[in-house]
Amino acid sequence: MSRLGGIEAGGTKFVLAVGTASGEILARHSLPTDRPEDTLPKVADWFDSQGPLAALGIASFGPVDLDPSSSRWGYITDTPKPGWSQCDLAGFFARRWGVPIGFDTDVNAAALAEATFAGLEAGTLAYVTVGTGIGGGLVINGQPVHGAAHPEMGHLYPRRPKEDLSFAGVCPYHGDCLEGLASGPAIRARWGMPLSDLPPDHEAHQVIAEYLAQLCHILFATNAVGTVVLGGGVMKTPGLLARVQDRAKALDAHYLPGRSRHVIRSPGLKEDAGAVGALLLGQRALARLTP
Repeated sequence: MSRLGGIEAGGTKFVLAVGTASGEILARHSLPTDRPEDTLPKVADWFDSQGPLAALGIASFGPVDLDPSSSRWGYITDTPKPGWSQCDLAGFFARRWGVPIGFDTDVNAAALAEATFAGLEAGTLAYVTVGTGIGGGLVINGQPVHGAAHPEMGHLYPRRPKEDLSFAGVCPYHGDCLEGLASGPAIRARWGMPLSDLPPDHEAHQVIAEYLAQLCHILFATNAVGTVVLGGGVMKTPGLLARVQDRAKALDAHYLPGRSRHVIRSPGLKEDAGAVGALLLGQRALARLTP
């Protein structure tokens, strides 16, 4: 069985895995995300210590270039992460090892993993991470969705209740987009601490649930997804998932025809969704080049 490498490249840390297409992780390692010139050689050195790889999958923070016809495919493009704009992430490892490289966003890879190992390869699933930012990946009929670029679900504008109009939001681009209102930094900016540290009866819990439920409803209504998986640090807040589920059901108002099949849940792969998704990206890249 082919040994695959997987990189979950996050803005805070890189999670590295060696494993198989069955999702089994044989070895793992993590290291902080410093500047590329410091981080990438350390990543490569760890994989070298694990033995040869048949292929590598990279699940990266973004924005990234996913256009296979682009000369900058595999690049991180214009990111606020210092030093990482225009980083040729996939190219660095392709030049080092000459193996097939699979490349996608971290959330698309996590969505692919959740869909595959939940038996939903032929269905539709969205994976949303709610943490330092808010990002979403979408899999339809077993394929991560790409269009002009990749989905940016965190930057849609939710409908704001009239009693919640005073907070300007923290997104440097859009102010009160979803990320600007409901991400970890937005919660801290507004209430001074993480959501999980606020009392259970604090208004913040229902406010955040409202905005995340709107995203789930939008995904159900516009993409006819069956499952929305909510991950990330903010979603570890006790009771938040149940609040989102209840509010999304209320927003539907018994209308959407697929509502009996709509599921909002936490990641079945827990913390491994991104790393397993990266392994699957590597397997798919290998399969494309195998006669």
